[in-house]
Amino acid sequence: MAIPDIAPYQMPRQVPANRVAWRPDPRRAVLLIHDMQNYFLDAFTPNQSPLLELMANVLALRSRCADLGVPVIYSAQPGAQSTEDRGLLRDFWGEGVGADPREAEIVAGLAPRGDGTVITKWRYSAYQRTDLAGLTKEKGRDQLIICGVYAHIGVLMTACEAFMQDVQSFVVADAVADFSLEHHEMALRYAAERCAVTMTTAQISRMLTREAAGV
Repeated sequence: MAIPDIAPYQMPRQVPANRVAWRPDPRRAVLLIHDMQNYFLDAFTPNQSPLLELMANVLALRSRCADLGVPVIYSAQPGAQSTEDRGLLRDFWGEGVGADPREAEIVAGLAPRGDGTVITKWRYSAYQRTDLAGLTKEKGRDQLIICGVYAHIGVLMTACEAFMQDVQSFVVADAVADFSLEHHEMALRYAAERCAVTMTTAQISRMLTREAAGV
């Protein structure tokens, strides 16, 4: 019932065909670093793919967004949730993040900096029971760049809900990771066909830079 151990797999290097041609704009976008907490990353094999690429690419995205003035929001689930707060997640995934403070912490190297905002996340979608929608509107933003874990659960559900709120979302194919390559690729296909644009870290970084320069 808890999160399974995740066997190494090669990070996808290509993205599926996108149904729409949205372009990320640093004046419109917010970067969401989704659930990059020790509890969730401990399921991966250390120093192996896809964890190596995940960490490197999320760090690269955060750095590029900082350079271009793109706001950064982190989602993080709290530890030791009550039965009421945990809700139906308990039936599928058990107790979730434990009482050990380390489990709830965002992984070392990605800890929020002074210019980042952390939202407490309670359900698959980062929009549920949070102020993500309000924060993006407050900043005058209508695009969401999503990286983190897990691709076929919270990342995909957040992208779907962004679509339903008329927010253009971009799922960064090699800056998300999942239970397996099959789950990972399924999430990318669904996003590309139904609710978002999928891009690699290099592609989205290049587009953000070009938009910033007015090219």
